Amino acid sequence: MNYLVLMRHGQSQWNLENRFTGFHDIDLSDKGREEAKVAGQRLQDAGIEFDQVFTSTLQRAFHTAEIALEECGQEDLIRTMQKEDDLRERDYGDLTGLNKDETKAKFGEEQVHIWRRSYDVQPPGGESLQDVVEKRVRPYYTKEIKPLVDDGENILIAAHGNSLRGILIVIGAETPETINAAEIPTGSPLVFELENGKILKRYYLEDKKAA
Repeated sequence: MNYLVLMRHGQSQWNLENRFTGFHDIDLSDKGREEAKVAGQRLQDAGIEFDQVFTSTLQRAFHTAEIALEECGQEDLIRTMQKEDDLRERDYGDLTGLNKDETKAKFGEEQVHIWRRSYDVQPPGGESLQDVVEKRVRPYYTKEIKPLVDDGENILIAAHGNSLRGILIVIGAETPETINAAEIPTGSPLVFELENGKILKRYYLEDKKAA
C-alpha cells in the first residue's frame, strides 16, 4: 500500500480579504502559516514518509509545503521538491483581485456562481475548471506523478483548491458532475490509500472520517 496526499495551501492574504486570487502570487496569512504547521503535525502523527513532493510555482503553495515538511521532520525533501506551473490555481482572468461579495453585487450572484462552479464556463479572460483539468493537470499528472504513484511511492501534492479538484477528477475520485461537492479546506491533508494504483480509502487527517 502507498499514499497520495493532496494538501491545499494554507489561508492566503487574499483568501482572508475574500478576493479572487488565481495566478496572483500572494503569500500566506499568519493563519495560513499556522495551518501549514498543523498540517505538518498531522502528517507526522500519521507516520507517512514521502518519496517526492510536488507543488505549484506560487509561493502560497510551496511555502505551505516547506512549513509542513519542516514540521513533520522531512525537510530534506524541500531541496528536491518539484515546482510546476501546471499545478497553479485556476486563472480567474478579469475577476483576479476583485472582492467576491462586490463582484456578486456588480454581476449578480447567479452569474458569479456560474463562473465559479460551472465545469466548462470561463470567467472573462480566465480558465474554466475543464481547462485546468484537460490543458494542465491531466497531462502533467499523467506524465510526471502517476508513474511514481503506480510504482508504490508516497507522494505529496501541495497546490490549490481548483488544481487539486482537477486531480480528484484525473484520478477518478470525482467526476465533472460530482466535483462541486468536493470542497478542500485550506491546510487539511487529504489522504488516499492506494494499492496497485487503485484507491482503497480516502480521508482527511483530522479525524480519518471518509471525505
